[in-house]
Amino acid sequence: MSKPLRVVHITSAHKDGDVRIFHKECVSLAAAGFDVFLVVPNAKSRLEKGVNIVSFEDSGSSRFRRAIRTVNRVYETAIELDGDIYHLHDPELLRIAKRFKEAGKKVIYDAHEDLPRQIMSKPYIPVFLRKTISWFTEINENRIAKKLDGVITATPFIRDRFLNINSTTEDINNFPLISEVEIQSHLNSKREKAICYIGAISDIRGISELIHACGIAKIKLYLAGEMEPGLLSKYSQMEAWKFVEYLGHVDRDKSLQLKKNCFAGVVPFLAVPNHVNAQPNKLFEYMGSGLPVICSDFPLWKLIIEVNECGVCVDCSNPEILAQAIIDLSENTIAIDKMGTNGIRQVTQKYNWEIEKQKLIEFYQKLAANGK
Repeated sequence: MSKPLRVVHITSAHKDGDVRIFHKECVSLAAAGFDVFLVVPNAKSRLEKGVNIVSFEDSGSSRFRRAIRTVNRVYETAIELDGDIYHLHDPELLRIAKRFKEAGKKVIYDAHEDLPRQIMSKPYIPVFLRKTISWFTEINENRIAKKLDGVITATPFIRDRFLNINSTTEDINNFPLISEVEIQSHLNSKREKAICYIGAISDIRGISELIHACGIAKIKLYLAGEMEPGLLSKYSQMEAWKFVEYLGHVDRDKSLQLKKNCFAGVVPFLAVPNHVNAQPNKLFEYMGSGLPVICSDFPLWKLIIEVNECGVCVDCSNPEILAQAIIDLSENTIAIDKMGTNGIRQVTQKYNWEIEKQKLIEFYQKLAANGK
């Protein structure tokens, strides 16, 4: 009997327990019979859900130090595992992709974001340098990805970009786990007159406009997630902050409970290049919890939310317009139940990890079968 294919997922930037990396991809591959390892800094080495987590202590805090020292340590740890396939989850890991290839390993790059477009709105990069850095980054990313055995992307938009340079490219979307779909949550009679935002917190995600809108609407906002440095002091000085309950980072159980207690989830992203064609996890996680979605009126999001009648899309850069959408929905319990039911139906039938899991497994099986 042949040994199962050994797969090594590696990350230098993500945390232990990352939903896409660990709970979705690694756990799914382990359940499908692959011998799965995950190399991640600053975690507890252990066997969990069939996945061998291998870690090391790393004190690097700056982005530059992480891109050099942490990446080197990740490589040293990962290559010792003698995997058949190495699955890279961060752009900074592309620097060591060639070393895995030279060792005779197959290499997959997992593009979670459209990095060149993302750079155009990075606050720590001077505005006058962003276009040049974005251009150079895309050239470098394409040059390396072209030589790899496969590319996995988080959205169809990113997939189409990489298909032009690597024919072995597949989109594995970040749709919710079926276990997170709360079938009865939209019927919860104990819902508060409150909305929630759960995820990374930054100015380009429209949080300032959202807080202002809640002040206008006089609606409570549960704000959960890691906040960029300096923003808490800025936001807490806003008059509308009295309508906000900031929870910081919340675990998966707390996130599910929070969604059950609110009448809507909000995704107020501003129209920066990396947002308009993105598919944020929270869109589908809100839908899967039976929570109507109030979000930005990007064309792609309107196809997902408004066409399927799961929520409303508005100009979230305008607090007055956003506030009115919040007020209108808060006063319409029939719409809340209908949109919640529609969201659950869409996630159950289409936007769920069970479908994406099969695509991932088939991608690996094809990669193992060919001699590329």
